[in-house]
Amino acid sequence: MHYWPSVAHRCWRKLTTTTFTVTATVSSACTITATNLDFGAYVPAAALPKDGTSTVTTTCTLLAPYNIGLSAGTGTGATVAARKMTGPGANLLTYSLYRDLAHTLVWGNTILTDTVPLVGTGLAVGTTVFGQIPALQNVPVGGYTDTITATVTF
Repeated sequence: MHYWPSVAHRCWRKLTTTTFTVTATVSSACTITATNLDFGAYVPAAALPKDGTSTVTTTCTLLAPYNIGLSAGTGTGATVAARKMTGPGANLLTYSLYRDLAHTLVWGNTILTDTVPLVGTGLAVGTTVFGQIPALQNVPVGGYTDTITATVTF
């Protein structure tokens, strides 16, 4: 016959516990991409400006503040207010990039002045770049190009 001790006779173990903290710091992070802006055919004698658009897409950490800026470009003498596409014989075709459809807010790269301030959603967010070539520029036939650098500051 086996003898099983009763609960009163069992040996009780003592326990000691502790706690520890688990932490993490979420850092701000952003990525940026952009589509090309193709104005298509520009007719120098046309009475109206030529409009075009591009999209800058950013993905930033949820609730992280950030700014999107655009450089003046690589054309000789370009500024954010008057960018320059370079064409045949180093001829220049002036254009501007704007933050608004009405073409009143020039898009540059000075934070708190002419960039686009946003707050991250954690998702890809597209922001439209509104471009415009002023009418009646006396330039020769040919292809004109410029390179703009889009920067996200966070």
